[in-house]
Amino acid sequence: MSNHRYHRPRAPEPNDDSGSDLEIDLQELDPLDFDRTPHSVPRTSESRGKRRAAQDRSGRIPLRSLRADLRLDDSYDTGRYGELENRLAAGQEEYEGEGDLQSLLGDGSVRRKRLAEFEDEPTRRRKGVNKTYAAVLFRLKGILGARENLLPDNDSGVHDGPEPENDPLSTRSIAVGHRQDKKYPQNAVSNAKYTPWTFLPVTLYNEFSFFFNLYFLLVALSQIIPKLRIGYLSTYIAPLAFVLAITLGKEAIDDIARRRRDSEANAEAFTVVDFATASSSSVTRKQVKSTRNSTIKNRLGISERVKRARDLRVGDVLIMEKDQRVPADVVILKGISSDSTESVELSHQEPGNEPQKADPLGEEFAETEIKSGEMFIRTDQLDGETDWKLRIAAPICQNLDPLEFQQLRISAGKPDRKINEFIGTLQIASKSLESTTQSQTDHSRGTSVPLTIDNTAWANTVLASSTLVFACVVYTGRETRQALSTSPSRSKTGLLEYEINALTKILCALTLTISIVLVALERAEPTPDRKWYIVILRFLILFSTIIPISLRVNLDMGKTVYAWFIERDQDISGAVVRTSTIPEELGRIEYLLSDKTGTLTQNEMELKKVHVGTVAYANEAMDEVSAYVGQGFSSQSLVTPATTVTSASTTGATRTRREIGSRVRDVVLALALCHSVTPTSEAVDGVVVTEFQASSPDEIAIIRWAEEVGLKLIHRDRTSMTIQSTDTGKTVVKVRILETFPFTSEGKRMGIVVQFLDELDQFQSDVWFFQKGADTVMTSIVASNDWLDEETANMAREGLRTLVVGRKKLSAQQYQGFRQDFEKASLALRNRDSGMKQVIGQHLEQNLELLGITGVEDKLQEAVKPSLELLRNAGIKIWMLTGDKVETAKCVAISSKLVARGQYIHTVAQLKRKDSAQEALDFLQSRVDACLLIDGESLALFLKFYRAQFISMAVQLSTVVACRCSPTQKADVAKLIRAYTKKRVCCIGDGGNDVSMIQAADVGVGIVGKEGRQASLAADFSIIKFCHLTKLLVWHGRNSYKRSAKLAQFVIHRGLIISVCQTMYSIASKFEPNALYKDWLLVGYATVYTMFPVFSLVLDKDVDEALANLYPELYKELTLGRSLSYQSFFIWVLVSIYQGCMIQGLSQILVDVDSPRMVSVSFTALVINELVMVALEITTWHPVMIFTILGTACVYFGSIPFLGRYFDLSYIITLGFLWRVAAISSISLVIPAITNRVRNIMDPQAYRKIQT
Repeated sequence: MSNHRYHRPRAPEPNDDSGSDLEIDLQELDPLDFDRTPHSVPRTSESRGKRRAAQDRSGRIPLRSLRADLRLDDSYDTGRYGELENRLAAGQEEYEGEGDLQSLLGDGSVRRKRLAEFEDEPTRRRKGVNKTYAAVLFRLKGILGARENLLPDNDSGVHDGPEPENDPLSTRSIAVGHRQDKKYPQNAVSNAKYTPWTFLPVTLYNEFSFFFNLYFLLVALSQIIPKLRIGYLSTYIAPLAFVLAITLGKEAIDDIARRRRDSEANAEAFTVVDFATASSSSVTRKQVKSTRNSTIKNRLGISERVKRARDLRVGDVLIMEKDQRVPADVVILKGISSDSTESVELSHQEPGNEPQKADPLGEEFAETEIKSGEMFIRTDQLDGETDWKLRIAAPICQNLDPLEFQQLRISAGKPDRKINEFIGTLQIASKSLESTTQSQTDHSRGTSVPLTIDNTAWANTVLASSTLVFACVVYTGRETRQALSTSPSRSKTGLLEYEINALTKILCALTLTISIVLVALERAEPTPDRKWYIVILRFLILFSTIIPISLRVNLDMGKTVYAWFIERDQDISGAVVRTSTIPEELGRIEYLLSDKTGTLTQNEMELKKVHVGTVAYANEAMDEVSAYVGQGFSSQSLVTPATTVTSASTTGATRTRREIGSRVRDVVLALALCHSVTPTSEAVDGVVVTEFQASSPDEIAIIRWAEEVGLKLIHRDRTSMTIQSTDTGKTVVKVRILETFPFTSEGKRMGIVVQFLDELDQFQSDVWFFQKGADTVMTSIVASNDWLDEETANMAREGLRTLVVGRKKLSAQQYQGFRQDFEKASLALRNRDSGMKQVIGQHLEQNLELLGITGVEDKLQEAVKPSLELLRNAGIKIWMLTGDKVETAKCVAISSKLVARGQYIHTVAQLKRKDSAQEALDFLQSRVDACLLIDGESLALFLKFYRAQFISMAVQLSTVVACRCSPTQKADVAKLIRAYTKKRVCCIGDGGNDVSMIQAADVGVGIVGKEGRQASLAADFSIIKFCHLTKLLVWHGRNSYKRSAKLAQFVIHRGLIISVCQTMYSIASKFEPNALYKDWLLVGYATVYTMFPVFSLVLDKDVDEALANLYPELYKELTLGRSLSYQSFFIWVLVSIYQGCMIQGLSQILVDVDSPRMVSVSFTALVINELVMVALEITTWHPVMIFTILGTACVYFGSIPFLGRYFDLSYIITLGFLWRVAAISSISLVIPAITNRVRNIMDPQAYRKIQT
């Protein structure tokens, strides 16, 4: 067990094979060649000979074994391993058994004792170990002494080398506080899709990749050829230019907005150490309030200056404080707790007045000095985990003055996306070491130490401790872990765009067919002066209106209106549309992939229920718990588990009530002790505020509850804990921490071994082991009982996180036996972790006294339950993808009603073999009604070997919960669903770890909250709360899709009907490719005479909002795509053909062909027909619709006097003109109107059924 008692390396990523000992050559941890540094020590022939001998006999040790201690101790006893080196040089043989790096690097008396045992070991145990131990020792010397760049000449060991992207030998050498020799990327965040050089090429390519845009371009270019020109060139060029200007302008505005938001993030101010002006009195300082941290900086004499985030460079030393975002990947050099003085005063007496306490466990367990350099960080923006992570400063520079950081040099691997791994070294010049480690006798040793993940903080993590932190920037910009785990932005195109593109191809084929037919009929009357292909091309140009160029303009303007509606909706205030090209996609969603932390939950825990075996306490009953605690801890002296409750209020109570009171007191005391929480104090507006730091919000919730019922944690360090009674304000419990076993995803429990101080302020001889954990593992650890399974099941059904609490009493001899075996297991070279677990299981985790069960609730976001239910009723399949633990994800899925009541949850976790994965697939094929709960490790196995089978099975399930997912895995799942199902996928999240998933989705939604804005900035739509998603999809998505579909079909109808009129005219004019409506008539028809009434359809709505929310099943109809389908398209084609034939055919019959009178009659009837058709298609009238229809009619009739070039104005004022127009319009409109009415009666749409 290491001296660091709060934290062990957190569980690796699920898709990493860290279950086995990852074996690497120790030399890979020290790639620097120190001969290049001014402080290197000359190599001797003797050392070179030893090095070669060591290399030839190189052994390998587990990397995790090295991390266990190297990163934890603040100092290294170079004298001890130097002594071993001398003994080895003298030819002495060394011990072979379980000795390990702990023996070389530890600083406890137990380790000294084990080193002494090496010399006394009987000869029979010494079997040729000189070679193996020599290799280990000299490799260790290569890491810690850092005198030579030991590259193995002949590495014959069999092992899996590091992956190329994380090759420790591909290092960068960073001179701290200096300008670097190499150029590194700028530390800038960029969510922009384009650069100034790629904007035009990319946007033009995207535009002309659609067939109808390309068709318009070819038509416009054809007008350059004189023989193909029909009318004015501007008639064709201007509309295309206008369309491109609108589309490119929207893209430019959106991208400029993204760049502006990026600039705000990149302009965030950070403080760095200013080494250049350290000796100057005129220093640019950040203006800060007179806080404790500013006092510390003034005491240290630090010169500082402010830099924007984008100006930070590799090698800069950042000065960070609590709740500050880490702007780049950094290595932590120094940490100064701003409340360490107060903490010590609360927990310790003055050294001169401290009484001597007898220690039954022996002198070797005497309290050690509190060590600094520890801090907590929040990583939920990086990996989605809510647990705080403990980080420690590099021990070798923790005691350095910040101005001496320039003597440091960091060696780090090349940029890597693995957020849970880091390998590097930190070198310090011997000159600086001499000034800070005067107790060492040999200053030439220990000038380099390895760096691990525990010495780092990655970009977009947040400092959670009240600690002043000095950290060196190692990776910047696109080389940070966050950037490497994030997919690049992509341009998104809606499904409606592809559907319209397919329809335009049909229209183009129709146009070509009509042109060929007309030319073929013309050949019956040959004209040798014209080529047949020229005639075909002219007909194609004449009929180009069949594919209206105004379609894109209308759709893009409509999307702008939809975005305006969304952003002005007061019910979802704060909503922002960042990608205005896909609002109609909100109405086509079939899969919703959601993050958990900060999206479905608030990440705020609250203990809701406690069960002590015979009685359960919740809500108001907690007052009774407070009363029991007040009685049990009312003594003026220190309380221990053996203290009897003898207060006056309980002396007359029944035996049962006394037993219940004792059990309540015991469970509260256990919860107040068994945790990893550290209290911190900070002055806010002159008031001292106590906050708690922990690796999990669950533990903070439990500690806050314990304070509410009477026990307050006032002090905690590595070796001691102090608890105060909130009733009396007196210290009631003091313990010494002997061991801490942190919570892990594999173990699912945490434990602590403590020794109490009694009322005489003396250490008790007995030792107590407290443990809490998941019921799945604690059931076999606690003593047999008849209520545990039933009560945990009841709490789980309530959606509470259950923790089982137990304890065990150990004598001093029992603990000594455990300690010896545990030390032996911790020094093993192989299977160290399993050996340590086995010792804990044998000595501690057997027959624990069951104290009680707690139920903790992770508070859900506002209205999450009804929102999920509504979305599920709307036919949307919901998946939850989170980086959090399996148990946490399961509890949230139940409490949020993501999993239906009584629904079977099939858990697939920690699969490592293909056959196991196949068995899981076979089982799920027969249980499609189940909820699949899968971890990232198993998900990676499925995606590697059974990708198609897994996704085909998973999409049939109603709910899937994937936990322990990396950001890349989240994005892969979204892409896989899109590729396999061809359905629309929406992803929603709030953290930086969700950005890849959001960008991979068809629709990405980001939530703005306390976790930051990174997901919001990268998303297509930004909202404040999860419950706003329902209105975004069910209401705005419905309207956007229905309106766009109706608008697109009407614009196509408008272009198709005029093309039919042109066809009828060409037939009547003996197949001549002459235009029926020329110049202004053609342009005016598509713009001022019909555009505004048609565009007013973007205000139409088929149902009101209340009905859409009441019947979310209406949303299912949208996903079928019936609003714009081949069926609806061909219905409109038939209507257009009928109306075009009636309008032009009757005009040619009633009026002479090739006369201005015929043009005036047919064009007027055409405009009236379109205005009335718009009115017939409206479901819900809006004042704007009435205004546009009547206003456009007035504009048209008012402009007739100016159309004398095309019309016979004298004929228009006659009665003959009026009755002809009225008759033609009536015939063209009555039949379609009657047919549409009959169809609605015979086969009504879903919304009409509900309305009736």
